[in-house]
Amino acid sequence: MLRPPARYLVIIDADGARTALLFTDQFQDAGEFDASSEEVAVMVRGLRPALTATASEWDRALAGSSRLDRQAAEVYTLDV
Repeated sequence: MLRPPARYLVIIDADGARTALLFTDQFQDAGEFDASSEEVAVMVRGLRPALTATASEWDRALAGSSRLDRQAAEVYTLDV
């Protein structure tokens, strides 16, 4: 069965390292990798991030992240 495409890219500090998290349009985990990778630069080219992930729709998806980390997160909506 195919996984739905990633709709959101969240760049967040996780244990002192910037991490890129991918989520589907239903806020389900779709992957995680180093935010300094070249792939991140390609994915966000021309996009403007929302500068927080504190909205209630992120509560479950980012449950393991602190409120401060979520406030500093960058959330990109990807074209699919």
